[in-house]
Amino acid sequence: MNDDQLRLETDEYLPLREVVFNTLRQAIITGHFKPGERLMEISLAKKLGVSRTPVREAIRMLDQEGLVDMIPRKGAQVSRITEKSLRDIVEIRTVLEEYAVGVSCHRISEEDLDTLTGIHGDFIRVVAEGDEQKIAQQDERFHDVLFRSAGNKRLLAILCNLREQFFRFRLEYIKDIDQRSILIREHTDLIEAIRNRDEDRARQIMHEHLMNLQNAVLDKIKQDESENRGGEPI
Repeated sequence: MNDDQLRLETDEYLPLREVVFNTLRQAIITGHFKPGERLMEISLAKKLGVSRTPVREAIRMLDQEGLVDMIPRKGAQVSRITEKSLRDIVEIRTVLEEYAVGVSCHRISEEDLDTLTGIHGDFIRVVAEGDEQKIAQQDERFHDVLFRSAGNKRLLAILCNLREQFFRFRLEYIKDIDQRSILIREHTDLIEAIRNRDEDRARQIMHEHLMNLQNAVLDKIKQDESENRGGEPI
């Protein structure tokens, strides 16, 4: 990772360890730190302009969140994207997001529906431009409005936390150009189902969306594992 890509976003209301944690966390989930890459306390402290203590504390927090693995005699390294970690998080998201979209069918306002349609238009535009980060960000904006319209702040907080942990998987999915047209169709169908207050259809679309994403990323994981071993595809 280049030095200019790692900047400490100061916040006077947060302890320094939280600021360092948020900075490193964002660097991991956006792919600036690659899976398997070592996180060196001294180097990170120097780049961020802090002592080693808040860096060490931040790395422990990343370990607890599953973004970092502590390796004996080697230290911390960015956790690898594995089939188990993907299935675990999709399992939770499927339950929560199907529920959220079902509730949204009955609670969403016309204003939020118009916002959702506008964001979908922006999504189509950035897909045409091909910028993976922007595609992922616009996809998240779409889901943010959708889940916020469910009117449950606690549910939204849980989904936002899962979303951030899932960002690495989302980027892997979007790297597959063929999947982008599928995402556009899923968004279009979802807006139509919600506008028609068709809860069953909306839940079905959300379920298929998450299964498509899971299967595409699983294929990528297996392909990477095969290439690393120098063998045939698994």
